[in-house]
Amino acid sequence: MIWEIALREMKILKKNPMYGFCMVVFPLLTMVFFTSLLDDGLPQDLPVGVVDLDNTSTTRALTRKLDGFQNSRVVAHFQSVAEARHAMQENEIYGFLYFPKGTTSNLISARRPKVSFYYSNVSLSGGSMVMKDLKTVSTLGSAAVGMTTLRAKGATDKQIQAFLQPIRIDLHQVANPWSNYNVYLSTVFVPGVMMLFMFLISAYSLGMELKFNRGKEWIEKADGKIVVAIIGKYLPHILLFLMLMFFYQFYIYHVLHFPHVGGWMMVVLLSLLGVFGSIGFGIFAFGLMPSLRMSMSICSLWGVLSFSLAGSAFPAMGMDAPLQALTWLFPLRHYYMLFQITVFNGYPLIDAWFHLVALIGFTLMPWFVISKVKNAMLTYVYIP
Repeated sequence: MIWEIALREMKILKKNPMYGFCMVVFPLLTMVFFTSLLDDGLPQDLPVGVVDLDNTSTTRALTRKLDGFQNSRVVAHFQSVAEARHAMQENEIYGFLYFPKGTTSNLISARRPKVSFYYSNVSLSGGSMVMKDLKTVSTLGSAAVGMTTLRAKGATDKQIQAFLQPIRIDLHQVANPWSNYNVYLSTVFVPGVMMLFMFLISAYSLGMELKFNRGKEWIEKADGKIVVAIIGKYLPHILLFLMLMFFYQFYIYHVLHFPHVGGWMMVVLLSLLGVFGSIGFGIFAFGLMPSLRMSMSICSLWGVLSFSLAGSAFPAMGMDAPLQALTWLFPLRHYYMLFQITVFNGYPLIDAWFHLVALIGFTLMPWFVISKVKNAMLTYVYIP
């Protein structure tokens, strides 16, 4: 009986090109788009400028050091701060370094000159990277003078290093030592887009049964058993989305070599929970509002808000308390936390038990509205 309903659903999927685009074409395009967009891992050679009114060997050396950083590239030398600021407002540069006249002489005579740097935070990632490079170069100026002074006094290199850097920082960046943005973002954004399509297609599939008055025939094929009807109908959806999800996980972890400390078992479990939880939410949305238009609107809203409230772009712990509570209502949030805890960092599954239970809960949500779905198929009349 389930197989007959599944075959019926496969024929529907074949006839309607909307399913092919939303279940295969668009998810594949999303995979290619995000992984190729962030292929370099980190933004490099961000354009910056320099206003060097001192124009000495010291300031020129600092300019060369700024240009030598991986994230920054000096593209212009300006005659005034106003000119550099105008270039920054025109988005020609992300920031600029300002050496006022007399910088070197004041530095040598210990009169504490002011070296200013300005950066644009319109692009948060670009601005923060440029700011780090500009701040480092500004610090290097005083360190260079201090090194020269200490060497003139007869200090050894070891003594100079101990004076300039009394505390040594031994940095170990866990799981993603390259700070690769592709690893941080593609592992969440692409599954998030796929989950959005799962929401929409799950609700759309039930809505089309109602729209074309096929609901009674569908229920009759299951001998009036709505659970059998739901399982048979969504079996092809589940298999197709699982194939896509497994293909994506294989692509990023085996081909692109993304780190996955937790191992393949956790990757497979995460994919299963993501697919089942998303389809479960889509069915629940239709049961809550047995209307093609309203259920798809709910799914669209939930899917779009997921990207903001998942915590990948802005940490949930930094949000206001009401928003922190709201994040628990989104499957992508639990998917992201499971990924971070078990796959990315390799911690035991028990540390993420709440998020595991939450995704299982989303999978079981149709149970609360399943009788309403059956009633809608048997008695509701579609209203455009």
